[in-house]
Amino acid sequence: MVLFIDMMNSIREFLDTGGQVLTVIAGVICLMWLLIFERLYFFLRTYQVIRNEMITCWQNRVERHSWNAEQIRIAQVSRITELLNNNVAIIQSLVVLCPLLGLLGTVTGMIEVFDVMAISGSGNARSMASGVSRATIPTMAGMVGSLSGVFMVTWLQRKTKRRTEQMEDALPMAH
Repeated sequence: MVLFIDMMNSIREFLDTGGQVLTVIAGVICLMWLLIFERLYFFLRTYQVIRNEMITCWQNRVERHSWNAEQIRIAQVSRITELLNNNVAIIQSLVVLCPLLGLLGTVTGMIEVFDVMAISGSGNARSMASGVSRATIPTMAGMVGSLSGVFMVTWLQRKTKRRTEQMEDALPMAH
């Protein structure tokens, strides 16, 4: 319990060091990873059930060689592709948003540095250090969050493409 409290205090201090923008970045990263975990759960659990139902439905069709059957097949593949791509665009948007929020943190931190310089009337390095820290921490956090999301979005897109191709192969037309 003491370790948990110490960890929470460390996180709180880190968020205070980075300013309010860092709290927003943390929220965006948490939302992004929540959506990524939802997609992973879909790929690992839910997808197989839906895929098997679609394949069973297709194989139970008596007629699989007409134009109508081909349109039904195309619709089934489109449905599974849509389910596979669900929330990926939102994740991509959050990935793009992270470095922009980091840049906002940089700007607000530099404004703080300039305020300290204006109040003190000099370029004292000690008085500017906290503002520089406030400028660099959100930038780093935004970049780290964005990079982690880029890798996962790429993986999700690659898996979606592969699973769509597999679905097309699993629903053969009878010629």
